[in-house]
Amino acid sequence: MAALANPTYTGIELRRVTRDLVSMFFIAVLPAFFYVIFGASMDYGAQDAGNGNVTMYVMISMAAYGAVTATTGVGGMAAVERMQGWGRQLGLTPMPDAQYVAAKAAVALAVAAVPIALIYGLGFLTGAEAAWWAWLLSAAVVVLGAAVFSLFGLVIGLIFRSEAAVGGASGALVILAFLGNIFFPLSGTMLTIATFTPLYGYVALARYPVTEGTIFDTAGGAIEQALWIPVAGLLAWGLVFAFLAVWLVRRSRARQ
Repeated sequence: MAALANPTYTGIELRRVTRDLVSMFFIAVLPAFFYVIFGASMDYGAQDAGNGNVTMYVMISMAAYGAVTATTGVGGMAAVERMQGWGRQLGLTPMPDAQYVAAKAAVALAVAAVPIALIYGLGFLTGAEAAWWAWLLSAAVVVLGAAVFSLFGLVIGLIFRSEAAVGGASGALVILAFLGNIFFPLSGTMLTIATFTPLYGYVALARYPVTEGTIFDTAGGAIEQALWIPVAGLLAWGLVFAFLAVWLVRRSRARQ
């Protein structure tokens, strides 16, 4: 996809996004801080969690949170730009729509890689442990799964058409993260509810190479969960976001 992107436009967009220090703080520094507080600095971090330890479990969770914050913001701003007339400006250039989309996708993945690299690097230095293949597979799922949430940002941008709404969508990810079993382990009814929320399947799938389906609850117990549950959750929400994005684009064109 990146090969289709216009290198000049992609570079300009990447510099523009990374110069926004406030956004980069919430994308990279804040999740890294959460990892240090809830993972690396805790005595329980060395305890076993599947074929890794608790520090590794928290590391994956915080990297996923940072990655979706990045892709939600980039996807949302792409929608706002198009709705506010930037699309017409680009229409005067030789760059086709496909290259615009590819450039935005490349920027989203590049920005999402920042918190992933930072937090995985911190994890390596602060005692996160798992098999080498679990490191690679979890990182791959975090990167690829985060792309789904660029559609979430796109939907919010198409509905509200403002930068404030996109910022609000990124803020709403904090609530979704709590509901999605990211910040602390849920149990009972709350865990059942969590399985239907957007972030649950994504993060559970990213953790799967380490946990192998074991879900840890607030009482210190554990239950086994089949792989199809997080896979189905991620795919279902991806389809919901994709359907809404297509419908909203068609509706906006019908109004013009």
